[in-house]
Amino acid sequence: MALPQTVSSGSSPLTLSSSFDITLDGIDTPPQDLTDAISRTKGYLVQDQLEILTPDRGASNADVISGAPALESLVLSVTGEIKSISEEATAPLESRVENYTLSIPSDGSAATLTAQTTLGLLRGLTTFSQVWYATAGSIYTVEAPFDIEDSPAYPYRGFMLDTARNFFPVDDIKRTLDAMSWVKMSTFHWHVVDSQSFPLQVPGFLELSEAGAYAASSVYTPEDVAGIVAYASARGIDVLAEFDTPGHTSVISKAFPEHIACPEATPWATYAAEPPSGQLRITSPETTNFTTSLVTAITSMFTSPYFSLGGDEINAQCYTDDTETQSALNSTGETFTDALNKFTTATHGAVRDAGKTPVVWEEMVLDYNVTTVEKDAIIMVWISSANAISVVEQGYHIVHSASDFFYLDCGHGAWVGDFVDGNSWCDPFKSWQKSYSFDPVVNMTTEQADLVLGGQHLLWTEQSSPANLDSIVWPRAASSAEVFWSGPGGNVSTALPRLHDVAYRFKQRGVAAIALQPLWCAMRPGACDLTA
Repeated sequence: MALPQTVSSGSSPLTLSSSFDITLDGIDTPPQDLTDAISRTKGYLVQDQLEILTPDRGASNADVISGAPALESLVLSVTGEIKSISEEATAPLESRVENYTLSIPSDGSAATLTAQTTLGLLRGLTTFSQVWYATAGSIYTVEAPFDIEDSPAYPYRGFMLDTARNFFPVDDIKRTLDAMSWVKMSTFHWHVVDSQSFPLQVPGFLELSEAGAYAASSVYTPEDVAGIVAYASARGIDVLAEFDTPGHTSVISKAFPEHIACPEATPWATYAAEPPSGQLRITSPETTNFTTSLVTAITSMFTSPYFSLGGDEINAQCYTDDTETQSALNSTGETFTDALNKFTTATHGAVRDAGKTPVVWEEMVLDYNVTTVEKDAIIMVWISSANAISVVEQGYHIVHSASDFFYLDCGHGAWVGDFVDGNSWCDPFKSWQKSYSFDPVVNMTTEQADLVLGGQHLLWTEQSSPANLDSIVWPRAASSAEVFWSGPGGNVSTALPRLHDVAYRFKQRGVAAIALQPLWCAMRPGACDLTA
């Protein structure tokens, strides 16, 4: 679990009573998602059966806990207005309240969990469920009493999944959402479509998925989307959907060829960052209208107050070699920048008309001279962490998504063919220690630091599929979850045992997290440090 802001613990044994229960104080009609969260927590307490990571896996604690007091109850209370977890989780970032206070006495008297919101209760329940271990038929701790005061350093703590390069079934996404909730992540950034495939069934635009999905079975129906959004929000997670524009849209040509410049032009490297090439014709009024209508339709499928329009990796040569685009520019006297500004005004307007705030990648404000990205838009900084300062200097809020710290796909070799000695463009592999070392506010003034909303790990899936989803993400992504919950500057040596604990508890819960070290090392904190 992420290190709480303030935690004190003791050295007394305490067991969980076989009749243990979680009760509510002053909440007469609890929201259903709070009731469900309580039920899940009670299930984890019984089902985790995690043996503590010590050389004897806790066997020596059996005698210590045999006569220990037993905890009978955890009492929950909310000091603010009672709303559902889902409503709290999808509120604007600046208004989300996740703080909680957890007290677990050592004498067996009732534990208490107090929060201002049901979302805070959820975060506290998450912590409560992760302080217990199992041995000899008992669920116990030897560190009672616990007194914890906790709240996140940043509201945006996320994970991005690309489901266009390879398709991921709904069950894989929901399992990932469960895992995210266990490390208190708050945002699932869903890069749902891209040039390679269009798996999203959009009402009114079904031709896109019919022509652009990998298979009829490899689609997300509106019901799937609603289910994912509900599943996520009940677990304290907002779903930020992304429809990348105007680049990364080649697949649209399969259904609407009139809207795409340089569709599948070759050599692809001349016209796109990845194959297949193809970009929306930003000079075409018809394409702009098509795009805004599509944006309106997609935004209606999501409850988040945010929606991403991408904006990265726009290829100039694609437009230079596109007859229709050049004809339009010549007839109006506009430049590419003029056209992109108009297109951006229209697409961002569609997002705002849907009651949402636009999110874009960094190039929109650093590379393209776009002046129509309003200052309340959120900018994701991905090319280099060093670029964050240039964005906050312009007064934009940012989400750290730096490839040099948080790209999970780096370091696995080149995925393009006929490239024997190729490596990934973002080599080397980004270890958990690298991401944990990240400083979100380096070189920033106090005012600039206030523009940092948080950050996320990202998985681009050129070389990933359901087969390796768990192993490539977990437990590495838990390292950024702690950075953006607990704050930067943590100690790598003391963080590693917590991350081991996360990985082994995840495995008990059905998430195939990989080992970070030999088990021998995990059971002996510090013994495998380089200087040990």
